Amino acid sequence: MSTVVTVEIAGQRYPIRSSLDERYVAELAAYVDQKMRAASAASPTSDMLGLAVLVALNIADEYFRVRHQNSSTSGDLNERAMRLERLVDEVLAQVTARSATAGASPNGNPSSIPNSIPNSIAAP
Repeated sequence: MSTVVTVEIAGQRYPIRSSLDERYVAELAAYVDQKMRAASAASPTSDMLGLAVLVALNIADEYFRVRHQNSSTSGDLNERAMRLERLVDEVLAQVTARSATAGASPNGNPSSIPNSIPNSIAAP
């Protein structure tokens, strides 16, 4: 269900139709208003359209930087997960190989478990 929220940005009131929460829309508008005021203070002779374009470019830059940072972080996490998976596979292969050559204990568990795990994973 969409509602109309009236917000004020740079001294102008705008009715915004949205299905988003009214408080969230107001928060977005306050953020844009803050950016418009900062741009206006930095370039007081610019017209409103020019300021709006400048603000839009700055907000797009913020978005792209965060998106790039998040994708880099996600890539790092995926890489670490893959290294962990390979390490687990190696240890399981060692346990299986030792179990096959040494036999299993009476309870069905491997009789020899590696007493050291390669230190290929480190905390950041």
